[in-house]
Amino acid sequence: MNGAINGILFDLDGTLLDHRGAAPDALTAWVSALAPGHPRLAEAAALWAALEIPHLAAWQAGECSWQEQRRRRVRALCRELGVEPPADLEAGFAAYAEHYRRGWAAYPDVAPALARLRGHTFGILTNGSQGVQEAKVRALGLDLGPVLTGECLGGQFKPSPGCYTAAARALGLPPEQVLLVGDDLDKDVRGPAAVGMPSVWIDRLGAEPAPAGFPRITSLTELPQLLALLAARP
Repeated sequence: MNGAINGILFDLDGTLLDHRGAAPDALTAWVSALAPGHPRLAEAAALWAALEIPHLAAWQAGECSWQEQRRRRVRALCRELGVEPPADLEAGFAAYAEHYRRGWAAYPDVAPALARLRGHTFGILTNGSQGVQEAKVRALGLDLGPVLTGECLGGQFKPSPGCYTAAARALGLPPEQVLLVGDDLDKDVRGPAAVGMPSVWIDRLGAEPAPAGFPRITSLTELPQLLALLAARP
């Protein structure tokens, strides 16, 4: 990673917003209301997270609407748990979503890190729905420039190379001058390399070393120092 960094793109869920805290709590509360005392309640959040992957991918590929992928996820979870799905699947998802919204919170390192990073052009690059992700940013009180999703980037979602080039263009910068910070190794770290965009892996779980050639941080408060080190390189 060489050259001047003039822009920073942040992933949202798991990077700025504590999705890992909000989503499991919300799903547990929702299943508890749907099927009180269910014997697999402790597994429900992990099942829901696993179901999110294929159903979001189907939406991103244009195979179904945003609302339909939500209904499919509710139906699939209920089938896995062996419970009767809500008669109104959309209302069922809305009940989960309300629990989820109540848990939206920024990680405690976000505000102090951003205060030290002013002077860069900011943006948020996320694979979620435009409306939902914008609502999250408003709820967190963040002022980080445009919220960029595949819905406003010509249908290009991470890790499509076109997603990163379009996001850099939205910031008015070439990809090599924009740093992407995120928690997903494929979508936020390896993916940008295809277009020459530098990236940093935020490993909030302290899981493992970063892939060779990619910086790793465990808190956003480490980012200003990392940028200073990069700027000092010849």
